[in-house]
Amino acid sequence: MNARLPLPARPRIVVGISGASGFVYGVRLLELLRELDVETHLVVTRSALLTMAHETDYKMSDVVALASYHHRSDDMAAGIASGSFRALGMIVAPCSMKTLAEVANGTSSTLLTRAADVTLKERRPLVLLARETPLTLVHLRNMQAVTEMGGIIAPPVPAFYARPETLSEMVDHTLGRVLDLFGLDAGTALRWGEAARAPRARVDHSPTEKEIV
Repeated sequence: MNARLPLPARPRIVVGISGASGFVYGVRLLELLRELDVETHLVVTRSALLTMAHETDYKMSDVVALASYHHRSDDMAAGIASGSFRALGMIVAPCSMKTLAEVANGTSSTLLTRAADVTLKERRPLVLLARETPLTLVHLRNMQAVTEMGGIIAPPVPAFYARPETLSEMVDHTLGRVLDLFGLDAGTALRWGEAARAPRARVDHSPTEKEIV
């Protein structure tokens, strides 16, 4: 086994947003990682831009402003395309079935899937918030393939024991559990057996004036 190089002083995570429904997962993930002082490297697919326009009032500039660094989906020379780029791992939120298929089969047609392939080959955590229903046998086989390679399939399903009252609370709980996989506590996941906490002050995920500037 190759010796692992030390990580940068400030933790890094690669964030991918693909074209599946649930664009807000990627945006909120960037917000939470910024609150945790994690350096983020963002890549957004062209299909995700269509989803953004249909599902939200965000502009791409709003989303880019939340990331530490933004890489074009066609920039195959970006640092995150190389295994020498050190990071805690990568999260794709949400992950479309097309993106899942490319990761499962090692087909890197975009920087997002190349970065995911690199994450797997370097044995770093890769978490895919696979978003589709119902699932075909092909979808399930692709999920199995990614799991066998060491990736984690984490469909964004709500935890009703947390008694969420808003969509924002559902999103926050899911992302809190995802960040648990990287040893990061966002404070947004109600844990089984723990007393209910007061809701977080911010539950509206629309961009604020401060975030857009």
